[in-house]
Amino acid sequence: MYKQKSKTKNRRLSARNYARSIQSNSKFPGFNLAAIKGLSPSWQACLPLACLIVLGWGYVAVAQTPEAGPTTAELQVALDTLWVAIAAFLVFFMNAGFGMLETGFCRQKNAVNVLSKNLIVFALASIAFWAIGFGIMFGDGNDFLGTSGFFLGGADNSPVTGDAYQGVFSSLNWAGVPLAAKFLFQLAFAGTAATIVSGAVAERIKFVDFLIFSLLLVGIAYPITGHWIWGGGWLSEYGFWDFAGSTVVHSVGGWAALMGAAFLGPRIGKYQDRQVVALPGHNMSIATLGCLILWLGWFGFNPGSTMAADANAIAHIAVTTNMAAAAGAIGATGTAWIYLGKPDLSMIINGVLAGLVAITAPCAFVSIPSSLLIGFIGGVIVVFSVTLFDKIRIDDPVGATSVHLVCGIWGTLAVGLWSVGPGIYTWYGEGDGPTAGLFAGGGLGQLLIQLVGVLAVGGMTVLLSSIFWLILKATLGIRVTREEELEGLDIGEHGMEAYNGFLKETSPGGFPEGHGSPGITHDKY
Repeated sequence: MYKQKSKTKNRRLSARNYARSIQSNSKFPGFNLAAIKGLSPSWQACLPLACLIVLGWGYVAVAQTPEAGPTTAELQVALDTLWVAIAAFLVFFMNAGFGMLETGFCRQKNAVNVLSKNLIVFALASIAFWAIGFGIMFGDGNDFLGTSGFFLGGADNSPVTGDAYQGVFSSLNWAGVPLAAKFLFQLAFAGTAATIVSGAVAERIKFVDFLIFSLLLVGIAYPITGHWIWGGGWLSEYGFWDFAGSTVVHSVGGWAALMGAAFLGPRIGKYQDRQVVALPGHNMSIATLGCLILWLGWFGFNPGSTMAADANAIAHIAVTTNMAAAAGAIGATGTAWIYLGKPDLSMIINGVLAGLVAITAPCAFVSIPSSLLIGFIGGVIVVFSVTLFDKIRIDDPVGATSVHLVCGIWGTLAVGLWSVGPGIYTWYGEGDGPTAGLFAGGGLGQLLIQLVGVLAVGGMTVLLSSIFWLILKATLGIRVTREEELEGLDIGEHGMEAYNGFLKETSPGGFPEGHGSPGITHDKY
């Protein structure tokens, strides 16, 4: 009897405990049996399949090997490419600086023409350099010019460098960036060379002739001499060094500008009765802005020529570049103040640019004190150069020949004077730069090599530029008519004005007619 009661009691307790367990489980929202029972049979049948899928995903997530990240070499290529691209953008922005500078230095009736030339020249340079210029300059060929790589075609396994490189651009196998990055950076330099010509021939050249000459310069003349130095040509083998282009870019543009100004002749009214008549620029504000933009752009021009994110090299080159620009401004200001009697703003601007052009070739090879000397001497030279060209009646409205040609030559020779020699800087080892210069105890050897390079590049550029200008002069005529020049190229060439509604100048001195102009009369102009 007792056993029967005990069994009955146990059954009651078991039933009660089971009911409690169901109630307890129903409190968890993720495991509600009542809810599951409420599902249709088809949905209930899907539950085991869903559990299997979840379990399978968990297994795959645990078993999967994590994807490997980029290697150190890949990160280095990415960093180098980013730096080269940023430097190329800075050099491209220099086109705005050239446009502002040249427009400000010219008279307002030619502002549209100057702006148009500076805008279209980079578009033309892009096509010409892509089609043939880059191949002639950097493509494999001979010691005189490249004969492959046109339209960026041909084998190339960049960013592989050194002996592992396989392609038709062997002269650039030291740069560990993709071929497109190499081309973009060099294109910005080629466009700069063509822009230099624009200022020297301003205010009297036909627009179409300038366009044709720019194509010929960027497509043929500039790449040939560039191949000699940067493309593995004969000057490179001879030991000539130009780090960022005092000769390759600036002197070439300066020689071409000089020949253009000579074949065009001076502007009407510039030289009268053996006197130099000032034809002042109309807007020194934008000229000064242009100078500052160029100063900024040079931090891509020179440091970017490392073609690699080398922290030590970039920092050193940026400092030497800036110090030379500052010293050039001071040198030109003091010289103009003493020699001309006033601290002429145009001379200060050209002094900054003179220092920048002069330091472009030696920026990676000289010390900071040497960069100050190089820039200061460049600033002094440019003042005397501007007046010298006026004395020989070479009319250069913006001083392009003085800044880019004369100071480009000076900067190239400065390599042979102040280069410290290999082993001083981490990026400047044996075979990666010139031998020690004259003032660093290296003797005259490197200076003579630099002089040979200056003469060779100058001779070839003068020859090719003269041929181009003479052909254009004989076929199309390179100068606008007297009437167009007097009226202004904005109306004659473009049919529009830069400052519509503003008071116009009617005399070369910049004074409106009938307001006491001290300059020559309108008839003589």
